[in-house]
Amino acid sequence: MTKKIISLQKSFIHGAYVSSESGKDFPTYNPATGELICNVQSAGEKEIEAAVQSAWESQKAWAETPVIERSRILHKAARLLRERNVELAELEVMDTGKPINEAESVDVLTGADAIEFYANAAVALAGDYNKTDSGFYYTRHAPFGVCAAIGAWNYPLQIACWKSAPALVTGNSLIFKPSEVTPLTANCLAEIYSEAGVPPGVFDVVHGDGTTGALLSSHPRIRKIAITGEVGTGKKVMTAAASNLKNISMELGGKSPIIVFADANLNEAVSGVMLGNFYTQGEVCSNGTRVFVEEKVYEAFLTLLKARTEKLRVGDPMDHATTIGAMIHQQHHDKVLNYIKQGIAEGARLICGGNDLKLEGRCAKGNFISPTIFADCTDEMTIVKEEIFGPVAAILPFKTETEAIKRANHCEFGLAAGVFTQELTKAHRVADQLEAGVCWINNYNLTPSGMPFGGFKQSGIGRENCATALTEYTQEKTVFVSTDPIDCPYE
Repeated sequence: MTKKIISLQKSFIHGAYVSSESGKDFPTYNPATGELICNVQSAGEKEIEAAVQSAWESQKAWAETPVIERSRILHKAARLLRERNVELAELEVMDTGKPINEAESVDVLTGADAIEFYANAAVALAGDYNKTDSGFYYTRHAPFGVCAAIGAWNYPLQIACWKSAPALVTGNSLIFKPSEVTPLTANCLAEIYSEAGVPPGVFDVVHGDGTTGALLSSHPRIRKIAITGEVGTGKKVMTAAASNLKNISMELGGKSPIIVFADANLNEAVSGVMLGNFYTQGEVCSNGTRVFVEEKVYEAFLTLLKARTEKLRVGDPMDHATTIGAMIHQQHHDKVLNYIKQGIAEGARLICGGNDLKLEGRCAKGNFISPTIFADCTDEMTIVKEEIFGPVAAILPFKTETEAIKRANHCEFGLAAGVFTQELTKAHRVADQLEAGVCWINNYNLTPSGMPFGGFKQSGIGRENCATALTEYTQEKTVFVSTDPIDCPYE
């Protein structure tokens, strides 16, 4: 059973829920039913100040806690997440509209995996040692102190885990702001961290929209900020962080290419393209929504993709038979439909889908769109150039390897890419030339813990889900130790 939801969610500061002095709140709705889930209080300046003060008061003692003990606490948090997988997955479905099968198998469990990975990796995080002519120096990784993070709405709990685990295990405290669209599970994570032994103030949650995010981005006592979101939001955060030269890391948007060569296993390639376009209703930043298919197999690929796509079931996200859930909210639903209309108007061939679906029963007021495939697309079409963030795949023919690489790289984004071919040397040759932070060969959208995730170009700065992220939540300190008398030129 889903955890009983309190009608008014509050910010979690210094180990307790805190009422907002402004009294302002906002609603959050179930995307599949249109029903009000609850109201959430917005954190204003006073709550942000309280969170920052709480974080600073707690951080020093937390940083002085031996890393092995911090690791044990995070391991316990990971166990608690796994124990509550079903309950938390149901909350994610209510908040995001994604199918329950996805939430149960990915969202909570991969968050737990990330926490466990960082708990293990931090124990081995070490500096350098080097001897010099007059002594030696060593380095160590020191925490920033107080960090902040802003989450996105498509993977609320997983993103909270990806950002909090490396921050906490390296001795920082973290103030986390979930998306105002999907605020429910961040508070659950705060409760789990507390139960696992994270001291009050080391992980705080504040709620609100961009105004609250701006208070975090510009706060002079917050020394690092991380964000997952769209490019426009990332630029605003970067501008605000520049006022006091905060360290930043950003995982932003994408318009990723998938290249399918004629020698590929077509069934496998179709599987990869479906994962890269329809998983979580297409609301995934790394999705491969520009699908370049070699002309020799173009029509055969389209036939197979259409047949398998039409078997997908759009329906109640709480039904385990559902494979496609609801768009996050009505405005986004309408935005995706407008992109589909633009695709038709600009001459793309609609192969299947493109419909505003009206379901019956409890989902009659939900935000549903049928999985959509466009063929005969060109590089200059709107649906090919802009990130749609919905279940819309654009298929483009190509003739040569050189052409495919050039067209795939002709994009301001560079988050991910995919290559499908059975020729090993070609696979590596093409992957090497694609301007993307992550490139999959004969698969798509897999992000096991430990594998770096992040983008090139306007898709972001820094890496997550890997050991490198530990150093991104630390600053290197060098200590020189003299073993000889000072060779001083002054008498």
